[in-house]
Amino acid sequence: MDTSLIASASTAFSSAQLGDVVQTSVLKKAMDVESQSVLALINALPQPAANLPAHLGQNVNTVA
Repeated sequence: MDTSLIASASTAFSSAQLGDVVQTSVLKKAMDVESQSVLALINALPQPAANLPAHLGQNVNTVA
């Protein structure tokens, strides 16, 4: 067996592993940024009015 083929295969495998690690890191960073954005949007929502009747918001109409 040709040793240059083994070296080439090893290099290709290492490059693929490095690519996977980089892609995973970028995905994790994107998810962190996205979760921070969502949290900021949720915090920006106005609070519901406190003068609503007590019965509102207690039931969900699943028929309509």
